[in-house]
Amino acid sequence: MHHAPRSDLAAPRVVNAMTVDVEDWFQVQAFAGVIARAQWDGLPCRVQANTERFLAMFADAGVQATFFTLGWVADRYPALVRQIVAAGHELASHGYEHRLAHEQSPDEFRQDVRRAKYQLEALGGVAVRGYRAPTFSINGRNLWAFDVLAEEGYDYSSSIYPIKHDLYGVPDAPRFPHRVSGGALLEIPMTTIRLGGRNLPCSGGGYFRLLPYGIFRAGLRRFNRQDRVPGVFYTHPWEIDDGQPRVDAAPSTAKFRHYVNIARTAGRVRNLLRDFAWSRVDRVFEAELVRP
Repeated sequence: MHHAPRSDLAAPRVVNAMTVDVEDWFQVQAFAGVIARAQWDGLPCRVQANTERFLAMFADAGVQATFFTLGWVADRYPALVRQIVAAGHELASHGYEHRLAHEQSPDEFRQDVRRAKYQLEALGGVAVRGYRAPTFSINGRNLWAFDVLAEEGYDYSSSIYPIKHDLYGVPDAPRFPHRVSGGALLEIPMTTIRLGGRNLPCSGGGYFRLLPYGIFRAGLRRFNRQDRVPGVFYTHPWEIDDGQPRVDAAPSTAKFRHYVNIARTAGRVRNLLRDFAWSRVDRVFEAELVRP
């Protein structure tokens, strides 16, 4: 059953989009310099069990979400893809190999997103409409990626984070869903709040683990109340796995970002599921997805 909000949280209730980027602990960009792709198949995979934990969490809360799934993971865990679909969640694409979009040529990017879409649809038996670039890697250098996604049959992207960050971000990008690629594709950016003339992140990931939960909750409540637009939250299966292997060879900054407060994430996500209303991206933004 979906839990009713506490009375102190009762503003007009906006339904936000809950998303999970389905990738394993060794595939993150923070460790790309110390874990080679050639090693992936030899490392202990934990993505299936951790994704199943999310599936159980969402079932307990009566929430359906969007799972942006790597084709690499889908190929190795086809039953997991079927579990996601059978539970009523939206199956979406995170690309195939978790390569940064801005480090690929247009043709390489096309092959990656085409392969992922084909594999996910074949395994899940449903249309894959959405895409999220690994590490939000669509930016001013590769806006051609939107054209490729539209041409490959995607209806929306959720790949832009309108913040300033050393690894990603387009600070001057629109903060709300907008049409790109001549109107052929909807971009649904990650959630930010405006404070002091700048955009501050309010969408999940490392910031969600670093900040006290109450501050994050206040930011999302403010976004829903002031902007009257659904927010987008994202997390990863590895973010609820305190037992994952530690990558000691990684730079200290990368290790801090990856591991900070990881033992608390599952509890914080449960709080989010209780304190806000949530659904799949395609349903939350259903009206915007209808092409003009």
